[in-house]
Amino acid sequence: MPNMPHRTIHLFRKGFRLHDNPTLLAALESSEVVYPVYILDRKFLMSAMNMGTLRWHFLLQSLEDLQRNLTKLGSCLLVIQGEYELVLRDHVKKWNITQVTLDAEIEPFYKEMERTIQVLGGEMGFDVLSLMGHTLYDIRRILDMNGGTPPLTYKRFLHILSVLGDPDMPVRNLTTEDFQRCKPAPELPLAECYRVPLPEDLEIPRDSQSPWRGGETEGLQRLEQHLKNQGWIANFTKPKTIPNSLLPSTTGLSPYFSLGCLSVRSFFYRLSNIYAQSKNHSLPPVSLQGQLLWREFFYTVASATPNFTKMAGNPICLQINWYQDAERLHKWRMAQTGFPWIDAIMTQLHQEGWIHHLARHAVACFLTRGDLWISWEEGMKVFEEMLLDADYSINAGNWMWLSASAFFHQYTRIFCPVRFGKRTDPEGQYIRKYLPVLTNFPSKYIYEPWTAPEEAQKQAGCIIGQDYPLPMINHKEASDHNLQLMKQVREEQYGTAQLTRDDMDDPMEMGLKRERSEENSKKGKRARNREQT
Repeated sequence: MPNMPHRTIHLFRKGFRLHDNPTLLAALESSEVVYPVYILDRKFLMSAMNMGTLRWHFLLQSLEDLQRNLTKLGSCLLVIQGEYELVLRDHVKKWNITQVTLDAEIEPFYKEMERTIQVLGGEMGFDVLSLMGHTLYDIRRILDMNGGTPPLTYKRFLHILSVLGDPDMPVRNLTTEDFQRCKPAPELPLAECYRVPLPEDLEIPRDSQSPWRGGETEGLQRLEQHLKNQGWIANFTKPKTIPNSLLPSTTGLSPYFSLGCLSVRSFFYRLSNIYAQSKNHSLPPVSLQGQLLWREFFYTVASATPNFTKMAGNPICLQINWYQDAERLHKWRMAQTGFPWIDAIMTQLHQEGWIHHLARHAVACFLTRGDLWISWEEGMKVFEEMLLDADYSINAGNWMWLSASAFFHQYTRIFCPVRFGKRTDPEGQYIRKYLPVLTNFPSKYIYEPWTAPEEAQKQAGCIIGQDYPLPMINHKEASDHNLQLMKQVREEQYGTAQLTRDDMDDPMEMGLKRERSEENSKKGKRARNREQT
């Protein structure tokens, strides 16, 4: 006997999109009525994620965009404020709900939420359906293939993917007919009762200098622009090699993947189609699909590693006696280190909520193993608050990586807070943009303004030590000392270090290689071999 069609609440948590949304599609195909709901549970969000102002703006913009896109298909997003369990209890009764659908997520706080909803379903008599929609694969399949534990090296991970085969194809697009068939009876004007709140409704400051705007529409436009800019769509001609800009990215996609405004499967298969059509003419770098696979790797390890976002109790992380130094941490966070390259990066992070991945390497190394010897957890919390693409798995994974606490083992490579930036931007245009106090310094001093003669400082209108801080640390002495500390830690905890050790190419090194134009690749390789300390 066929099942009766459901009356369903589809609960958005991430996955703010209508393309490739398998859970929402399953809800529409199994129901006579579907209520698309987002529960704005501020208490839950603030305890689970330390969200700063820019992230709140991006979230609200993404909800507004989802609302507009649902309206175009004859539906409407219902945003309900309150504690999620109480809100669900009330609305399951009010709307006679028989099914709740939601994307399966890997973060512990989302898993706990799903367990709570399962218990509530048992008590109130509704089914719960959750499907993976935020990753390329169902992460649980990868764990099963590896005997129930996460593969801890990228090489092992890729081996398992080769056995699993390609990810599932994206599901079909949703249509007006889907929503028309499942439209709630016109009781109240739902859209007005359950509108997306404005920032001021939530007492969030209005001013935002971020060039990023949240939502599926913007994400899809950026995706098209990204592929067009690379010359991969129109004619597959090889683009001129230009170094990756450190300035605000107009085609960056990471915040849209992080919140699920863009589907990683859709992007993966768009790239696959381009590879297939190019007939070996001008391929986009395989590294783009590689970046998606690294994301998947961190998701997989995070999903089954206790205390993944902490050092203590984390079985894959080196246990390091980091310094506790609130004053130094504050200077790093507030762009007051006295190293213009580091301070410009942290200023951009504050203003825009995004920094280039090489910039992330620089400030993370400086805070942890390079200079200040402060715990990666402190840096991770700052990134979690400010980065629009902050993500439980990737943020913690990258911080363990960059602090050489796990995954990354070439710990003798320490980024110089002067030379690393100079190599990318010799004229210091990036510094001039984000640290206007240094604008008038000659290029030869802008990375080390404390070396400028007093006369040059006066001419630049900026006295170092008064208008801009002196360097907070001697990089050479600190990095030499920290290198010895790290060497000792790794010798004492050899077994832990080996857990995540891979004999593959180091992707950070590969990332640096990609940043160089092909013309400079030989010269760049020699420079990397002499790597700065």
